Amino acid sequence: MPQLEAAGHVMLTVGELSARSGVPISALHFYEREGLIASERDDRNHRRFRRDALRRVTFIRVAQHVGISLAEIREALESLPAGRTPTKADWTRLSRHWRTALDARIADLEHLRNDLDGCIGCGCLSLRTCRLRNPDDTLGATGAGPRRWEE
Repeated sequence: MPQLEAAGHVMLTVGELSARSGVPISALHFYEREGLIASERDDRNHRRFRRDALRRVTFIRVAQHVGISLAEIREALESLPAGRTPTKADWTRLSRHWRTALDARIADLEHLRNDLDGCIGCGCLSLRTCRLRNPDDTLGATGAGPRRWEE
């Protein structure tokens, strides 16, 4: 099916957007319901997406892949300019914003990886000796049960 033009913009059908992005149509509908991408309706009430939706969908998928929440993705996309395709500078600004959170997540994963064998060894039956949940029983004075993972 050929791409349509509206107001000087190349418009993609949901099927074309799915084929170009590799994202299932159902996911594109979900992204639209969640306000992550937007469509316009043609005279037959079919969804049509501007080409910048392709970049946005790719951005969403990459962000999800590294663990960014949909709420954070939505907030980032809302900061992009309406009416034009986001530029490299736009994407650089957004990725810089997430760097600190990603660095913290990486540190947590390294911590988990490095201490996981000890956790499996204890079987989570001893909160006094668990290096992941309660190193050196530092949380024992604050009450019973697990308090937090980060330590």
